[in-house]
Amino acid sequence: MTTSNGQQVNCRIWHDGELIAETVHRSEIIEALHEPDRLAWIDFVDAHPADLAELIDALRLPPTEIEDAFAPNERPKVTRHGDHLFFTANTAKLIGPLGDSTEDRLQIKRISGFVLPAALVTFRRSDFDMAPVLHAWDQNPDLLKFGPRALVYGLMDTIVDGHFATIQQLDDDIESLEDVLFDQDRTGHTFQRQVYSLRKELVALRRVVLPMREVVNGLLRHGGRTNTELDGWYDDLYDHILRAGEWTESLRDMVISLFETNLSLQDARLNTTMRKLAAWAAIIAVPTAITGWFGQNVPYPGFSQPVGVWGSTIAIAVGSALMWWSFRRRGWL
Repeated sequence: MTTSNGQQVNCRIWHDGELIAETVHRSEIIEALHEPDRLAWIDFVDAHPADLAELIDALRLPPTEIEDAFAPNERPKVTRHGDHLFFTANTAKLIGPLGDSTEDRLQIKRISGFVLPAALVTFRRSDFDMAPVLHAWDQNPDLLKFGPRALVYGLMDTIVDGHFATIQQLDDDIESLEDVLFDQDRTGHTFQRQVYSLRKELVALRRVVLPMREVVNGLLRHGGRTNTELDGWYDDLYDHILRAGEWTESLRDMVISLFETNLSLQDARLNTTMRKLAAWAAIIAVPTAITGWFGQNVPYPGFSQPVGVWGSTIAIAVGSALMWWSFRRRGWL
């Protein structure tokens, strides 16, 4: 349903886990949220607080929660007020392959919601893809008979699965950079930019993944003991979040190691280059010294005779060859 001001409102109603309605008139939304034998999901897309004044008054929602629901940079969290919970969480998705583009690949989308005794009310932007969540609910209809906590579980599980997919893609990108780390012809400016981009993306992803621990823990802590059947599902979800957080931290350490290893390799290559230059400079010094010596304006063995030219030439060749062999033996050349 779309209102006259462009705000979209989606709705679903279940009874004992069976979907019985997908469209509810706006005037029936408040009534649907208070039916004890029904489970309702009300979804507001691109909404504004002024458009929800009737709903806010009917549910007696605190102004602080409404402000948090529409704040652009709110941190993922769960808070309890009276008989309902407020939560906010973020999805994370990578757009496109790793490259040298300056545009951010990591797309973060936010969803907020209120968990009521018989309903779940969500607020999101139109760019937040709700299709995977609806698919998760349809795939587990038996869980929906346990109430709104089941809807929240399906939503959080889908979000965490998206985190895993993003982390896996970043892991693949890091492995691709590891393959070229020791190739000195491919670790130039582009490589450094890619490493910096990965590090920046992991920092942003870390801000999304790590707070999810407190979100799910808060849902478990404030969920009460009315739906103990769902506790096992939430425990499994919490385990997935811990794994995602640990994986993110390990990738962050790998990117730091990748960056530091590249710097160390560059220093080693520079030392090798300087050593080679020093070796060749020493070799060139041999003919310079000999020709300089034979260029003196005093008589020397072979002075003004062909034997002097041949003598100096042989001395240059032998001296240079000895220097080259000595440096080669030490690994300088």
